[in-house]
Amino acid sequence: MKVILLGGTKDSINIIQHIKKNYDSYILTTTTTEYGAKLAKEGGSDKTIARPLPKEEIIQIIQEEKYEILIDATHPFAEHITQTSVSISHELNMPYIRFERPTTDFKDMDTTHIHYVKSFTEAGKLIEKEFKEGNVLHFAGANTMGDILKYVSVDRFYPRILKVESSIEKCEKLGVDPDHIIPMKGAASLEENIELIEKYNASVMITKESGEIGGVVEKIQAANEKNVAVVMIQRPEIDELNKNDIVSNLEELDIRLKNFF
Repeated sequence: MKVILLGGTKDSINIIQHIKKNYDSYILTTTTTEYGAKLAKEGGSDKTIARPLPKEEIIQIIQEEKYEILIDATHPFAEHITQTSVSISHELNMPYIRFERPTTDFKDMDTTHIHYVKSFTEAGKLIEKEFKEGNVLHFAGANTMGDILKYVSVDRFYPRILKVESSIEKCEKLGVDPDHIIPMKGAASLEENIELIEKYNASVMITKESGEIGGVVEKIQAANEKNVAVVMIQRPEIDELNKNDIVSNLEELDIRLKNFF
């Protein structure tokens, strides 16, 4: 089974390990960063590509190397690549699976501190208008900082990012003080989030609705304990995506794979 996996998430590493353990397979994993490719290789991927790929190049790779199935395990907020992967599967008439972590069930949690928005621009405007005091913890990735900083002073902005070259360069271009950068190594625990709120005198936390694997529950719990606002960007709706192509766990993935092979 020759698999091309669009990765870069913790989910994608779990998928690689599961497929290599349970199937006679060859996996090419594409990621946008060297760090993501390193983790994929360590997870068992036979080959990796560590840069953003245009649609035409993905098609060329699939056709020339005869990949049989396309699995999209990119981040829930990587809207463009999911739209692209759906389009590729249709054009090539090839099996396609979208692995998407389930949304978080907040029914048993105190959600009074959460302010839902649909975009990072909307998040920046909300903070500018409603939360003028205290510092801002940005737990939503380096690529989204610019939209926030159009409305929020860089002096009160503290991003938690992977300390990789591309992210550091983005901080430099946006004028983020190096002392404000919080190094990230996986999802933070409740205690770590509380410590960050206290250390940086935060009044607001920005996060994506990225599911439990992204540590969103621990962020909300910490915000509740420290009386801090959570500005949460909701997942984008991807019209091109067929709900029947979505799986949310490895058991569902197995069912789809066995249907195809």
